[in-house]
Amino acid sequence: MSLMKLERLHTISLADNKFNKSIISCLSFLSSLKLLDLSSNDLGSSFPLQELSSLRNLNTLDLSSCGLQSLTLNGTMSNLVHLNLDSNIFNIDDMRFIAAFPSLRFLSLERCFIEVGRLFANGVPNLPYLEVLLLSTNNFNETLPMEGICELKNLHELDLSANMFGGNLPECLKMLSSLRLFDISSNRFSGMLLPSLIANLTSLEYIDVSHNKFEGSFSFSSFSNHTKLEVVELTSDNDNFMVETEEPIGWTPMFQLVVLVLSNCNVNRAKGSVLPGFLVNQHKLQVLDISHNSIQGELPNWLIKNNTMLELLNLRNNSFCHNFLMPFYRNPNIWWLDLSGNLMMGVIPKDIQKFLPYITNLNLSRNSLEGGIPCSIGDMWQLETLDLSSNQLSGEVPTGLLTDLSELSLLKLSNNILHGEVLSGNFSFGNIESIHLDSNYFSGKIHSAPNKTSTLSQLTVLDISNNLFTGLVPHWIGNGTLKEFVARNNRLEGQFPCGIASLRFLDISENYFSGTIPACLNLQIVEHLHMGSNLLTGSIPNSFRSMFSILTLDIGNNSLSGPIPEFLGELSDLRILQLRKNKFSGSIPKQLCQLTSVSLIDLSSNSLSGQIPHCLKNIARPTYQAFIESSYASYPRNSFYNYRSILNKKFNIHDSDNLYETQDEITFTTKTLALFYKGGILNMMSGLDLSCNKLTGDIPKELGLLTHIRVLNLSHNVLTGPIPASLSNLTDIESLDLSSNGLTGKVSVELIKLHSLAVFNVSYNNLSGKLPEMKEQFSTFTKESYEGNPLLCGPPLEYKCTTEPHETYQLNEEETYEKWHDVDMTSFYGSFGSTWLVFMFGFAILLYINPYWRKRWLDFVEECLYTCYYFFYYLGWKISMLFRK
Repeated sequence: MSLMKLERLHTISLADNKFNKSIISCLSFLSSLKLLDLSSNDLGSSFPLQELSSLRNLNTLDLSSCGLQSLTLNGTMSNLVHLNLDSNIFNIDDMRFIAAFPSLRFLSLERCFIEVGRLFANGVPNLPYLEVLLLSTNNFNETLPMEGICELKNLHELDLSANMFGGNLPECLKMLSSLRLFDISSNRFSGMLLPSLIANLTSLEYIDVSHNKFEGSFSFSSFSNHTKLEVVELTSDNDNFMVETEEPIGWTPMFQLVVLVLSNCNVNRAKGSVLPGFLVNQHKLQVLDISHNSIQGELPNWLIKNNTMLELLNLRNNSFCHNFLMPFYRNPNIWWLDLSGNLMMGVIPKDIQKFLPYITNLNLSRNSLEGGIPCSIGDMWQLETLDLSSNQLSGEVPTGLLTDLSELSLLKLSNNILHGEVLSGNFSFGNIESIHLDSNYFSGKIHSAPNKTSTLSQLTVLDISNNLFTGLVPHWIGNGTLKEFVARNNRLEGQFPCGIASLRFLDISENYFSGTIPACLNLQIVEHLHMGSNLLTGSIPNSFRSMFSILTLDIGNNSLSGPIPEFLGELSDLRILQLRKNKFSGSIPKQLCQLTSVSLIDLSSNSLSGQIPHCLKNIARPTYQAFIESSYASYPRNSFYNYRSILNKKFNIHDSDNLYETQDEITFTTKTLALFYKGGILNMMSGLDLSCNKLTGDIPKELGLLTHIRVLNLSHNVLTGPIPASLSNLTDIESLDLSSNGLTGKVSVELIKLHSLAVFNVSYNNLSGKLPEMKEQFSTFTKESYEGNPLLCGPPLEYKCTTEPHETYQLNEEETYEKWHDVDMTSFYGSFGSTWLVFMFGFAILLYINPYWRKRWLDFVEECLYTCYYFFYYLGWKISMLFRK
């Protein structure tokens, strides 16, 4: 049936059908049409609204996600009430075309990337009936012309979230007396959050002013006249915003909240960080988040008792203390409980499952809990995430955690004092995705195969680092979907198995792995490879050539030998290369200069020879961040509360302490200390360490082009020549070590420009001359920085320099020694020849006047002659005898 025969059709949806705008000519005949949905089609850059002008009864038009850049309009659709233009890329000068729809009640321009200056070039159009205005997630980065929006007196829902609006929040918004939903979250509004503005919006049911730059104090009593309030979100991004909930005294709220978020708001800081007292009168809470506020006192169990519908309770990062006690009543609705980062002591109750029977997310990490993990946790059959890390829990892990909890996706027991052979017996991972057992005292061998019923199809992260595990790495670790295997600092041994593939993060450093690096390893997607501090031998295998995604390569502190492969220069994404403390020989390959993304190279303590490549100037600070935290765990019920309105707002769980991918960690020597660097700080680290090798030649002046480098260590080599003055261009350098070489010349005064320099060492060289003045950073360096250079003078050394024409230095202010390089050589040769002639003339006179010494001298000459004669005679005789034979 053709569209032209459907004249009485009221509703038509052609969403996501890949239609183009040629369909419009057919739709223009549907005179009874009331709803038209053309979303998610490719309608071209321009849409001719005039072709729909015959649809007099049309009241809903959805053109979202159609790739539109402009709208053309010659006619009117006076009955249009609902216009959705979401997710287009408009290139319009203003909103004048909206005036053609005077009856609009709903207008959505979400994710249209319109510049605010162009959108409101002629102000907000007169839309007297507009009830819903959605402008979230655009490119607005100016002060919003609120005067126009303040005229929309009939506005019920206003969403300006996820933009970059700045400046103060205009007080004229208080004129929107009908406003029920007000969302300005994730902007840059600053100044005071005016209590008078909030107090006048008495129709509010939903307000979200989170993630702005508000400062000063805000009194929660501004809501004292609100009777319909259900959702309040006041999350702050700075420490300059404080929410006072305790004033005025005796204030009793007339509303019953469903969602309350007061995160990082310094709640009641002036009152000693106490729990908001008005919560005693709240009985309908489903979500309560008062995290990151340093609130003190006992755990408020009465909150769970008073709010039987409570689903989420987040008290993270406060100062709740005393023993951890569960309430004496059962709450079947709580499924998310986060008490992490407090000061709670005592033990986890043995019957915890009775009080939280349907809990799915339980986080008790970063407290001072002790004792064992109760076996009853294995009866929490709906548990999906369990985080007990960073406590003082002891004993063994109940077997039920790894066998009975079929829904468990995250288990985190890190940083406790747990022990036992947790991976040696019968265990089953089920649907678990991430296991963190690191930093405990777990021991024993890893079982060669888990429970036969376990498919390992979900496991993506296994962290057993910093324990006492022994034996071999089993092949089953590589049989599933494992992306991260971290086994650093254990007692594992043998050769690493070939079967492991598709890993993104592999860390087996600080173990007892031996033999060669397996050439059969599949490393195509690996990003972080750590094999350092083992007993590995042989050379770097050719399989490393296929590491196209590698960011960190650490195989230091082994017994690897041979030359450094040239193909390492082909790893274009490589950021950190650590080959220290091996037996690599030969020269530094010039191909390493192709690593234009590298920021840190450590080739120290090898047997490398030859000159330092001049092309290493290419090492610089990369232009993008590679070491960033990325969340890999998404909680199944992260959207669970819907505010029922036209915009249908959902409450989502977003917290900075959610589980993230394993952060990369390296050891690098800087400022004479071997320090650990982890996570995002690696984006700022930049260094070159070629120390303890056999490198020769001059220090390339091109190294002065590494202006962002923080560490340069060329010590304990055989380098000669002067210290290049170009090193004064290393403005960010913090540690410069050139000690134990054969460098000559002066210490350049230009180095005083290095204001960030904290460690400077040129000891045990052949440097000479006056040291730079002790000012700026050089005033902090002691004589140990210069010892072993006998021809250096000036503070902080004891040898003082003088200012006489021939530049001398004094010792103990008594004897003056002229510097050898300032002696006139012509005078030196003349005096030496004269002295020699006087000596010879005096010797001749002595022999002439003393017959006894003259006879002794002649006998000595005669004896020397005979000795020489017989020596050469016998030498000739022996040679002739050899030829005769």
